[in-house]
Amino acid sequence: MSELMSQAIELMVAGMGFVFVFLVILVFATLLMSKIITRFSEPEPATPARSSRAKKPARPSVDPGTAEAIKKAIAQYRSRHKK
Repeated sequence: MSELMSQAIELMVAGMGFVFVFLVILVFATLLMSKIITRFSEPEPATPARSSRAKKPARPSVDPGTAEAIKKAIAQYRSRHKK
């Protein structure tokens, strides 16, 4: 039983070691790719408002009448379930 347990511990340590080494390599590969991409990509514009990717102002998704009805329903619910 002792020999089986020592083999299990060795296998566990080896497996955890391989996973750790793989994750370290993955981190360094990600950092390297990030540096390569930033080196060859074009710089971001200084003023994002002038770029074509600037966000347009969002339209309200709910009309004012619906918003008022929701507010009244919430107020009514809270007044009924007040403790």
